[in-house]
Amino acid sequence: MRKERSTLSLITDVLRLISSLVQKEIRLAKAELSENISRAGAAIGLLVGAAILGMVALNLIAGTLVAALASAGVSVVWATLIVASFFGVIALIMVLKAQSDLKMASRAPSRAADRIRRDANALKEATHDK
Repeated sequence: MRKERSTLSLITDVLRLISSLVQKEIRLAKAELSENISRAGAAIGLLVGAAILGMVALNLIAGTLVAALASAGVSVVWATLIVASFFGVIALIMVLKAQSDLKMASRAPSRAADRIRRDANALKEATHDK
């Protein structure tokens, strides 16, 4: 013969399960936020790298390239414009890549939010069925 569980026992079990579910969802949200912050940090690192590369390259190499073009017969003005344009394109490519990475790094924990909605709907259905 099967023993009937008391209402208090059932409520205790439901509360324990809900508490466990909420804790798991919070852990998932924290992990997802950490992942997104890491991705954003890497993108910001790319931006900093682009800025440093632009400054260092223009200061250390630009003069040499301008001199090389000028010695090849290009006027100094045109040589300077060509070298500046070259480094400008490289910096632009790096900035566009960093912006793309930042857009991909959503700051909202979407997977955790979807799971919470799904769990809430399942709980609603389970309570309405009884």
